[in-house]
Amino acid sequence: MNLIGHFAARQARTVQTAIIGTGGFGRSFLAQARHVDGLACRVAVDRDAETAAAALASVGVDPARIAVCADAASARAAWEAGDCIAAGDLAAVAALPLDVVLEATGDPEAGARHAEMAIAAGHHVVMVTKETDSVIGPILSRMARDRGVVVAPVDGDQPSLLIGLATWAQVIGLRIVAAGKSSEYDFVFDPDTGQAISNGTAVAAPGLADWLDPADRPWADVAAGRAHALRALPQRAVPDLCELTLVANALGLMPDRSDLHAPIARIPEVADLMTDQDGLLSGQGRLDVFHCLRLAGEVSFAGGVFVTVACDDAATWDMLRDKGHVVSRDGRTAMIGLPRHLLGLEAATTVFEAALHGVSSGARAPRPVVDLTAFAESYLPAGTVLRAEGHHHSIAHVSGRMTPARAVADDAPVPYYLAAGRTLRRDVAAGQPILCGDVALDEGSTLLRLRRMQDAVTDWGLVSGA
Repeated sequence: MNLIGHFAARQARTVQTAIIGTGGFGRSFLAQARHVDGLACRVAVDRDAETAAAALASVGVDPARIAVCADAASARAAWEAGDCIAAGDLAAVAALPLDVVLEATGDPEAGARHAEMAIAAGHHVVMVTKETDSVIGPILSRMARDRGVVVAPVDGDQPSLLIGLATWAQVIGLRIVAAGKSSEYDFVFDPDTGQAISNGTAVAAPGLADWLDPADRPWADVAAGRAHALRALPQRAVPDLCELTLVANALGLMPDRSDLHAPIARIPEVADLMTDQDGLLSGQGRLDVFHCLRLAGEVSFAGGVFVTVACDDAATWDMLRDKGHVVSRDGRTAMIGLPRHLLGLEAATTVFEAALHGVSSGARAPRPVVDLTAFAESYLPAGTVLRAEGHHHSIAHVSGRMTPARAVADDAPVPYYLAAGRTLRRDVAAGQPILCGDVALDEGSTLLRLRRMQDAVTDWGLVSGA
């Protein structure tokens, strides 16, 4: 597709946007927006307005043209004067003539509040905060449709990119065996030292050299051998499961196991591992993640996305293998990858789809197929506060599971980010799911209110048949 032609309407108008959350993603969007024809981002919102103002200045905005605004009247005056606006609350800028609001706080409760406010104001919403989307994505999409706008995942992050790749494969008639992504950080192995490095952490990897070449060993054995050799590194991450939850609810694909297989794999091996043909999977149409194993200097998958597809015509795929495509050892499965996710640098395509075409880069009507739910990895006594912290917004001693979606109820597993920040009402044993009834949910929470609204309108008979 010629995207210049597809987005030709940007030549006749400028799409006006606001970014909420000026961390890594938000700042990269602010920086790139200055180079995109037909796109403007004059409004930045953060927990305090000075933080938003500093982000605007850091990407080259003249500080003299940044207005720090605490209310709607001052924001309107600054807008009409042509200034950029920094605010500490979306409420101060929601009434401005914006086309698209990008929510990138990473805070599930703030994301719910901001999305509801932006939809009510008639703005399209690009939901970068996947934590919110994993709990209430379907109801936000429904609310937006009722208001004549869209809510979209963002190009630049893996859910939207994977939805795009998987639906492209379906449109051209490929049969999807699996779909997924690589983890955010590679495992880089040095055979000379026997160490592996991931995200700046070096660990001993005893025995990994013996598994570097899979030879003709069963893939399940290779995956187990590598996992054991790299047991000092975490091999399950809540953000990976969160992102694939969004894809499940958009496309109806399911995980093969609730915590994923998450094998450690070299790029040419993905077609062998992510298949039900002597690979790790028990069926087709599955979601999973792999950790990219490589040597220093070898190419990375860069946190990108992939599909594995059935090689239905051997002659065609023999030809494609000769051209360098990744085909399994037995020739029955191939991997097609998109080795990138560029954060705010590529968000403009999602913004333009919403503003110029009224289309989400995700599903038109996602439905709750899967919940990302909380699982106790160790004993958690009553009174424990389930704080989501750090870059990965994870809760200490609590992992995630992709489980069939259920309405919020005392006996149902609690959605991971609905539990975040809340206190346990009773003890939870190690190795057990955390139930809604175990958690003192916040009855004043926007996230909980919208989740209950989502549960109320869900056709659970349809969901159970997904």
